[in-house]
Formats: sequence, C-alpha cells, structure tokens
Amino acid sequence: MQDKPATAPRKAEQERRATTLDDRLDQNLAAARRYRGTIAFFKNHRWLLGSDEHRVDVEAALRRAEYRLAELTKTIRALRTTIHKRDARQRAAMSPKAAICDVFGRYCRQAVAVAWCESRLTTTAQNGQYLGLFQMGSSERRLFGHSPAATDQAEAAHTYFVRSGRDWSPWSCKPGYAM
Repeated sequence: MQDKPATAPRKAEQERRATTLDDRLDQNLAAARRYRGTIAFFKNHRWLLGSDEHRVDVEAALRRAEYRLAELTKTIRALRTTIHKRDARQRAAMSPKAAICDVFGRYCRQAVAVAWCESRLTTTAQNGQYLGLFQMGSSERRLFGHSPAATDQAEAAHTYFVRSGRDWSPWSCKPGYAM
C-alpha cells in the first residue's frame, strides 16, 4: 500500500507556500525554467508532433507549457517590480552611514570618515557650491548625479571615487583626518 513515493516529494514542494516576495520570485523563476525546458524538448523532438500515437498529448502539453510560461512571465515581471520598489523604499530610508557602507563596501570606514569630515553625515550640508554628504561641487554633481537621498549621494561619490583611481584625492578631507 505505497502511495506513489516518487510523486510525494514533488507534491509536498508544490504545496509549500512562499512567505516572502523573494521566495515567490524564486519559485516562479524555477517553474518558468521547467516550462522553457518542456517547450525546448518538444521543439527539438518535432517527430513527436508528427506521430499519430503522440500528437494529441504532445500538442496539449506544449500548449499548456506555453500558456503557463506566458502567465508566469507576467507574474515574474510584477514580482520584480514590487521587489524593486520595496528595495528602493528600504534604501531611501537608510541612515547616511548605512547608505555609505552599503554603497562603498570594503571602503566603508574610509568613506564614512570622509563624509563625516565633509558634512558631519548630513545630506543637506552646503558650503557654497558644495552640497551633500561628500560636498561634491556643481560639475561633479552634473557628472555623477545628486539627490536628497543618502544612497544616491553615496552612489555618486562612489562613482567619483572609482573614476579617480580609488583614492580620496578629489576630497579635501581624507580618511585619516576625521573621527
């Protein structure tokens, strides 16, 4: 009295409900890969479509896979949009120090020291033409961008930092000056 042991794990996996948007996206991406595999299989084995014995089943399976893939593609697009908006909200809500560390990675301590010296970690700091966390001038803001958000200011400064050779020469404050 065994209940098809090969299908039991698959059934349990299908019944598992995703609790986060990221889990739902991962599940939908995996399902889309499976349907793409099914479609590719039948496209590469066209003789099955010509077979009187298999044609009806193959056509039905192919139509079902194409339909499900189209539906999953819409769902995946919507999930990615929602996740992107969620991540943007989270990044916008970050403190200046967290935003700098998120953007600068291994240069976090140096970048925070420079931003502290330049602006005391204040996104609205201004000194003549120099604005923001890293007190970037008007030409640098034009080249690398600027906005009120700490993350955007950190990203602009990081781009400037990378293009200048990963040194702090563009800034009057150097990592050793602060704190």
